[in-house]
Amino acid sequence: MRYFIEISYNGKNYHGWQVQPDAISVQEVLEKSLSTLLRKEIKVTGAGRTDTGVHAKQMFAHFDTEALEDASVLQFRLNSLLPKDISVKHILEVKEEAHARFDAIEREYIYVINLEKDPFSTDLAYLIHQKPSVVLMNQAAKILLDYTNFQCFSRSRTDVKTYHCKVSKAFWKEENRQLVFTIVADRFLRNMVRAIVGTLLEVGFEKITLDDFHTILKSKDRTKAGASAPAHGLFLTRVQYPKRIFVNNHVNEALGQ
Repeated sequence: MRYFIEISYNGKNYHGWQVQPDAISVQEVLEKSLSTLLRKEIKVTGAGRTDTGVHAKQMFAHFDTEALEDASVLQFRLNSLLPKDISVKHILEVKEEAHARFDAIEREYIYVINLEKDPFSTDLAYLIHQKPSVVLMNQAAKILLDYTNFQCFSRSRTDVKTYHCKVSKAFWKEENRQLVFTIVADRFLRNMVRAIVGTLLEVGFEKITLDDFHTILKSKDRTKAGASAPAHGLFLTRVQYPKRIFVNNHVNEALGQ
């Protein structure tokens, strides 16, 4: 049977989600824990890949095993076995053909910037010492909704077949001496959000204009865009799925969807 597992994690100590040959990853730790408890080799397939140091408030993966008598027992045992920086939120039965990556219809990221030093969020937000123009950055963020090709914000060496993404929301909010950028799309390219944030900051500091931002998007050239913002300010916050893939059609409410 196939199950979705919903997890959250602090990415500080991991080289991203995906298994790496010589570095520890969230996927590797999760697979080892599941394999230990289920007493057989378990492989998980994630909803996507987060880079080194990036966090997830909501990430999904699927795995196959025999029918679980009580998924909540496995959830409890996993949380007891996993390190403190990885938490299992739900284990849910899904249809046999359900796929954590390909069935996702929407993903949301936030990027957090501190405007003053805060010892309680040092590892969870990017500290800057001058405040950029939030008005200008929101004007530039709105431009993203007019484009579908985001090659200029993609990691140069990548194996993707298309650079097209449909961005449905992109905006900044200032709250409690923090700037929080929210972006929602059907899919994201590797390094895309951090590259967007870095370029929007250049707009906010008036290093480039809104016209320049249009030019960058049209160029499809990563070298034209700004430097990527640091990984530790980025969070995957939501992955949306259609109700039809779950055995229990009311499960979306439990997931906050």
